Amino acid sequence: MAFRRQELTAALVFVAPFLLVYGWMFIWPTIQMVRLSFTNAPLIGAGDWVGFANYTKMWGDRVFHNAIWNTGYFVLLTVIPGTAIALLIALMVARLRGWLQSMVLAFFFLPFILPVTVVYVIWDWLTNVQFGILQAVIEPIMGRSINVWRTLPWFMPGVAIITIWWTNGFSILLFLAGLRNIPRDLYEAAALDGATNWQMFTRITWPLIWPITVLCLTIQLILQLKIFDQVYLFAQGGRTQTTMVMVQYIYESAFVKNQGGYAAAAAVMLFVFVAVISVLQFQLLRARGQR
Repeated sequence: MAFRRQELTAALVFVAPFLLVYGWMFIWPTIQMVRLSFTNAPLIGAGDWVGFANYTKMWGDRVFHNAIWNTGYFVLLTVIPGTAIALLIALMVARLRGWLQSMVLAFFFLPFILPVTVVYVIWDWLTNVQFGILQAVIEPIMGRSINVWRTLPWFMPGVAIITIWWTNGFSILLFLAGLRNIPRDLYEAAALDGATNWQMFTRITWPLIWPITVLCLTIQLILQLKIFDQVYLFAQGGRTQTTMVMVQYIYESAFVKNQGGYAAAAAVMLFVFVAVISVLQFQLLRARGQR
């Protein structure tokens, strides 16, 4: 009994610093955000208690519904396609050896370390209507040059393509690590039994890297639900309400309109969306992998 108590004491001593920092940096601000969402406080300063008025107003706001739609549309354009592309690239990179593999992997991972402002400048230059080199590809297809960031049907798919190019390096690394952990003996035994490459992938590779796939999908879902930087930068000077996403809606409510309480309510809604959707996706994907 005394030994058990000593173990518990030692465990609490080691865990206590993390719990204190976690509570101070996350739990307490979250509680304050929820409390603030029931007030009409400005960005800085106290406000009066208004109950659910902020939430009622939000659900009646057309821009809020548009932000939810744009966020969901962006998630559909990026999460599953981006993960599939990362897996395909990882499968190709895994076939390479030595310095060639390292060079190709570095080529795909390099965009991931770029800041968003650099990504914006690169792609804004590439798609420029007057001198962008990608207009040489767009013009023969469309018959004329297209301002991608001022043409609504092109805007969100364009940002999605850039986001996949920019963030896929991390998913590629995760998939490559998972592929390297698969014993080669399994492939050799399957080859001796006459299995094709597709059969090896569906019966060996895919089941064994399914946990990595679930992890990548969950990480990408959380990241893309919080999309802001790319949309904000590429929509500068354009129809920002038409292309607005949830984090941008929160930003403009707080820092442009000085509505701290209302912005807190929108942040609470986003927090709930991210938590619920992420947990449901993770559980569904994990259950599928266990069948």
